[in-house]
Amino acid sequence: MTRLADKVAFITGAGSGIGRASALRMAEEGASVMCTDIDGDAARATSLVIQQSGGKAEGESLNVTDSDAVKAMLKQTESVLGQLDVVFNNAGIAGAGDWDATISVNLTGVRNGCLHSAPMLAASGGGSIINTASVAGLNGLVGIRGEITLEELAAGAGAYVASEHGVVGLTRQFAVSFGRFNVRVNAIAPGYIETPMTAEAREIPGAMDFLASLHPMDRLGQPEEIAAAAAFLASDDASFVNGVILPVDGGYTAR
Repeated sequence: MTRLADKVAFITGAGSGIGRASALRMAEEGASVMCTDIDGDAARATSLVIQQSGGKAEGESLNVTDSDAVKAMLKQTESVLGQLDVVFNNAGIAGAGDWDATISVNLTGVRNGCLHSAPMLAASGGGSIINTASVAGLNGLVGIRGEITLEELAAGAGAYVASEHGVVGLTRQFAVSFGRFNVRVNAIAPGYIETPMTAEAREIPGAMDFLASLHPMDRLGQPEEIAAAAAFLASDDASFVNGVILPVDGGYTAR
């Protein structure tokens, strides 16, 4: 498919997991891709795969919590790749033990991407912003060893759920504020996906069976399945889709 031919996509967290899979998928569909990640080497490795496959891509280091850096990288994307059509605010962390860091990356990072890209897309005639949320932005979580305890909430689970609920709210507000400028703002809410971010949890004895059981399809998702949804939301096939929080979760939120 070439649904994204002649489009330029900017992706955060593109060095691994969902971000990497999405960069590769969007490139396969014809987009030029600016791959960014806190790990610049990983971002450049993703861009190199695209280049070696005949696509056009660049890779750069980016800390999404730095508002000025996000703005500058969006401008650099326009300068280097010629335009800006798609922004995928995907970078995130699991929230193990640090409220401030979790909110800063997962929520403020998305805010920075939306805040600086929405006016740019509006000025150029429109485009698509996609945010990575989570089923934790639509529901409370349950723990692998039982209900989430107060200690677990203090250690990181509370920050993660709060940050993802915040992403849902930001997505809807930017969709309302910028829809009239032909800027569509949507979010994807993945279930548990087999990525480096879930690796530690998946290594707990019995965790894989438990996590799989949370999804009616009785398995975890793959990064490529989220990438497929992101490519759809980036494309003109989703031209009237705005303000949607799309669960890609094997039925997790259907219970």
